[in-house]
Amino acid sequence: MQNWISLLSDFKAKQQPIAFITVSKCLGSTPCVVGSRMIVTKDKQIYGTIGGGKLEFKAIDEAITAINDNRIIASSYTLGPEFEQCCGGKVEFIIEPMNQSPELFLFGAGHIGVEICKLLVDTPFKVNLIDSRDDWFSNLELDASIATHQTTETDFKTFQDVVKWGNNSYVLVLTHNHAIDFDIIAMALQNQTKFLGLIGSKTKKVRFNNMLIKEMAIPEGMTNVVCPIGLDIGGDTPKEIAISVVAQLLQVHYKSLAN
Repeated sequence: MQNWISLLSDFKAKQQPIAFITVSKCLGSTPCVVGSRMIVTKDKQIYGTIGGGKLEFKAIDEAITAINDNRIIASSYTLGPEFEQCCGGKVEFIIEPMNQSPELFLFGAGHIGVEICKLLVDTPFKVNLIDSRDDWFSNLELDASIATHQTTETDFKTFQDVVKWGNNSYVLVLTHNHAIDFDIIAMALQNQTKFLGLIGSKTKKVRFNNMLIKEMAIPEGMTNVVCPIGLDIGGDTPKEIAISVVAQLLQVHYKSLAN
């Protein structure tokens, strides 16, 4: 019925979040066959069908959940009285969210920040590298996939506007200035992120925690900030630290898809 490859390509080109439903198993009498497919958008527009009726309504609701949570959902339903059907067949399908790549906003184009960018090339992450130092990017060699953003230390709004806040937003703070680090952390805590990390020591974390509570009236303080960042795998060179941080980001991303 549908040219699925062409349709999926169109949604990808528009970067429009969708859920792709594929029927993977049919047992007994069912209103669909293995391989039946359907696309669902965030506003519940549908393309294709998996048989209509309450089964399809249920699948659409689950598709919206898959989009909002950005995770794959596998479902199985027996078509009995709950679905106002007496055929008693069983349908299994998988729902895949698409066009919701995790996006990293990395504040600080220092040695570690640049190494993180290099390691994230050819991973699911879209990477934005942000720095406030004048002409800093002119001396850096970065992959063409890395988006760079020049901000200013005096215009706080430039920090806020560069980030696409939401459930796919990962923010790392590694700037050259602790005062800037604090401003970005305080800003990020008032917006939605999937992951918020700060480079620094336990002492820095305690200091920022007290400042957030007392000066910014953010009662949770640093509770929702990962600091220090990176998995504890050892090594203290910029590349080794970057490897530990990238491993942590990928771990968070793939765990969220599996849950």
